[in-house]
Amino acid sequence: QVQLVESGGGLVQAGDSLVLSCAASGRAFSSYTMGWFRQVPGKDREFVAAVTKSGASTHYADSVKGRVTISRDNAKNTVYLQMNSLKPEDTAVYYCAAGQPIPIRTIRDGRTYNYWGQGTQLTVSS
Repeated sequence: QVQLVESGGGLVQAGDSLVLSCAASGRAFSSYTMGWFRQVPGKDREFVAAVTKSGASTHYADSVKGRVTISRDNAKNTVYLQMNSLKPEDTAVYYCAAGQPIPIRTIRDGRTYNYWGQGTQLTVSS
């Protein structure tokens, strides 16, 4: 069982940078693939980024590639999402997710993740 708590959201201006954090409680954090997803009301949940158990492999949505970096600190049971050059279209509720095992071919599919946080709102004003 893993419990996830996101933090770091808020109201920022276009062009700003922000770091979202996701703290995990429970056992064996380092055995989980971790992902970030986002959702806007009325739209489907969207994959943002994911990192494998060791942190060696990262994956990004095309919409954020080059502006976003996902990382993890297994000693602190925390995964981060560094977001740069924020755009109004990045406005969403951001969710952290954990899953195991997750093949690389399904790492962008939220249905393969077992645990989810409650989400943190990020609003980017123009």
